[in-house]
Amino acid sequence: MLSKDLTAATLRPAVLSVLAEGESYGYEIIRKAFTASGEQIEWAEGAVYPMLHRFERQGLIKSRWKTAENGRRRKYYRLNASGKKALEAEKEQWKAATNLLNNLWGPEPCLT
Repeated sequence: MLSKDLTAATLRPAVLSVLAEGESYGYEIIRKAFTASGEQIEWAEGAVYPMLHRFERQGLIKSRWKTAENGRRRKYYRLNASGKKALEAEKEQWKAATNLLNNLWGPEPCLT
């Protein structure tokens, strides 16, 4: 598992990335990210929902209420054009950070 700080740092770019794949609701976003991380990163709902609300206020995402197959109402979120631009900016920042660490740490040996 990742440290608390690193887990928190992944929240913004990863939530935007999950929403870039299509409309999703909060708990589903958490599960998709957990699976995509190889079950190494798990966010609390208390971190994801405030981030989604912040994204809405910032105009990065839109939301709508929808009734699920089980009859339960869920709020679904999707990226808009501003959100897509924000995601691209996040990717550039993470690429720069990754390049820095790769340069400092050197190439990793292949594990075969």
